[in-house]
Amino acid sequence: MEVKIGVQHAPRELTVDTDSTSDEVHTAVERALQQDHGIFSLSDTKGRTVVVPADKLAYVYFTAEGTRKVGFDPATP
Repeated sequence: MEVKIGVQHAPRELTVDTDSTSDEVHTAVERALQQDHGIFSLSDTKGRTVVVPADKLAYVYFTAEGTRKVGFDPATP
């Protein structure tokens, strides 16, 4: 699943391809925001980890897992 993380005062968002489920990412964000001086961390599919101070999170964008479409829709003109 692809997760996009916006960081305050940073011109670009971080994009992480992770094996975590949407529930796991949501729970990690909630925990980080509830802690005083909490950090949000997420590991990608290659074992690298992104760590962001929770108070600097602007947004975390992710979708529920689903199948990806490949190809085109012949019904579309």
